[in-house]
Amino acid sequence: MIPENLKLDRIDIRILSHLQRNGRVTNVDLADAVGLSPSPCLIRVKRLEKAGYINGYGAHLQLEKLGDMQVVFTQVTLSDHRREDFAKFESAIRSIDEIVECHLVSGGFDYLLKFVTRSVAHYHSIAEDVLRQSINIEKYFSYIVIQSPFVKHHYPIEKLFTSHE
Repeated sequence: MIPENLKLDRIDIRILSHLQRNGRVTNVDLADAVGLSPSPCLIRVKRLEKAGYINGYGAHLQLEKLGDMQVVFTQVTLSDHRREDFAKFESAIRSIDEIVECHLVSGGFDYLLKFVTRSVAHYHSIAEDVLRQSINIEKYFSYIVIQSPFVKHHYPIEKLFTSHE
């Protein structure tokens, strides 16, 4: 059994960094990249998976190649700020497939949502459906994405979790 507070070392961080950029890398190539032999590298990867640091592997899709789509960021402010209001809102929107990210934030509004839809009209239809629910939305502001010069699908974990003295 792996403890939940597993202490990661520099090599674990390098393994995670490489895997998030290329989850299909062979164990031999990963081991070479992080400076281990294949067997200890595989043991570390399995340990990281079991401890929950790695929760899956997948493909990054070029959605534009599949057809037209629209990304919309939406700021949502709730009318009440009790714990149950937040829980009710989150529960209601969790099942909406077109909402691909939901962030509870501090500042001038409560949530930042990211929608991926077929069009602005499709987004508007979903937003109207959400507003018809009784989930205490006071106001919302929508930001239509015109272009995304870049979207990173990895985190800078080597810079965040290793010291560069």
